[in-house]
Amino acid sequence: MSIHRFFLPGDCITQSTVVISGRLVHRLRNVLRLGAGDHIVILDNSGWEYEVELRAVGGGLEGVIIHKAVAAGEPRTKITLYQALIKGSNFELILQKCTEIGVTGFVPMVCERCVAGEPDSNRLGRWQRIILEAAQQSRRGKLPVLRNVLRFREACESATGVSLLPWEGEKVRGIGGVLRSLPKTENATEVSIFVGPEGGFSAWEQEFARSCGVWPVSLGNRILRAETAGLVAAVVTLYELGELNGSS
Repeated sequence: MSIHRFFLPGDCITQSTVVISGRLVHRLRNVLRLGAGDHIVILDNSGWEYEVELRAVGGGLEGVIIHKAVAAGEPRTKITLYQALIKGSNFELILQKCTEIGVTGFVPMVCERCVAGEPDSNRLGRWQRIILEAAQQSRRGKLPVLRNVLRFREACESATGVSLLPWEGEKVRGIGGVLRSLPKTENATEVSIFVGPEGGFSAWEQEFARSCGVWPVSLGNRILRAETAGLVAAVVTLYELGELNGSS
């Protein structure tokens, strides 16, 4: 049975103990039925994880640190997904699944063909919780960053590293081809992936992305939905860079 994992602020962690309070105490005791003598893993969002043994302290719980190690769930490659806003719960699915596979940042993006409105504070809070829960479940050591909503132009101008735009109009060049064509002196440790809304990118957006050095790439002969394309592109990128084949 896998050990439960939880992110806590760094100021809750000392050299020998972890201070546990608030909602986490309720979850440990009343939901998971854990108590003194049980072990959990605490993550400090800087890449370290702490195995702790719970002990009762007054009406609450405290964790005694048994072992400290570098979290193994973080990829070397930093992928930022620039995802156009899409309808319903599909954006939440993207956040959850891409967090699980190792994406390190998300930028919600407004494009010409977006029909979904910008998120309010309640929705942003829900998105943060989805990222948190997915990161804990998938053994991540750092929480992916959810950045502010950007317009497409701003997104293209702010992207760093190798920038890729999956597009059905590109028939030749795939993600692997782009990554393998880079000069050996250019380190592809940062990758930005741009995914459009349900109706795809407009012609202007495609041309503007090219002018900013964003590579159009093919994801094969099938047309993928907006909530699928980013996940597939991120998986292919991680595989091509050796993150999913046992060499990481």
